[in-house]
Amino acid sequence: MRYALSFLAFALSGFATPAALAEQTAPDCIEQTPCELGDRSYHVKPPDDWDGKTALPVMLHFHGWARQGTLIVKHARISGATRRRGVLLLAPNGRHKSWDFWAPGSDDTTFAEAVLADAAKTYPIDWDNVYVSGYSYGSAMAWRFACETKVPLRALLAVSGTIDQSETCDAAPYEVRHVHGTSDNVMDFPFGPDGDTSYAVQLWRDRLGCRDETETLSYATTERDKFDRFTWADCAEGRVTIDVHTRGHFIPRGWFAKQLDELLETHAPKS
Repeated sequence: MRYALSFLAFALSGFATPAALAEQTAPDCIEQTPCELGDRSYHVKPPDDWDGKTALPVMLHFHGWARQGTLIVKHARISGATRRRGVLLLAPNGRHKSWDFWAPGSDDTTFAEAVLADAAKTYPIDWDNVYVSGYSYGSAMAWRFACETKVPLRALLAVSGTIDQSETCDAAPYEVRHVHGTSDNVMDFPFGPDGDTSYAVQLWRDRLGCRDETETLSYATTERDKFDRFTWADCAEGRVTIDVHTRGHFIPRGWFAKQLDELLETHAPKS
């Protein structure tokens, strides 16, 4: 029921509802041409072979430090995953090519919510499947967004960046999926006591009321991209997953594609 009620509250807050979809207009900004939004902007990459009518799952992706959305909408490991899976990719541009994620009350949370609302004027959005993602500084911003947004999120997909695990979040996605390398020396892996790797998602385990029991497996997306996955499925709300690898600071090949494949096979409960 939490998810359904939060969607209703979100729709009533002024974002696009099914009745508003008929008023949508053809896009005048796409891919490398930014969509202007006040003094800010964002980029859009629609999926391949979209029929122009079907409601689209959305992935809102925050770029890394010193980057912009122009990179994201042509990034093989990000856009390459969304466009082949019927997912609309939204890539906001950070001020000074960075994000305000260090403390609660981020202006960038408000901006990113406005990006979703603005995109919904042009594209029919499947509000049951809104994902937020990011890499590095963008991953930390995705955590911040998930922590305080009014948007009901199906999942957080985060790569190599977190906020402080001791923070308390007003909001939470239905599902959390985080990937991080234990040799990362840019956004250090947040080890817990005695090198505990599960501490990297302690904030979300606490917020979603997860018990300590985990499901574990190992998998690979390429010969070099290998992961140990830990999942907390016994939670009061949702579930939490972390994929741990031994390498450094990068977006693993095939990681976003795998997460979207798995998520699009299931949907958040309606009640």
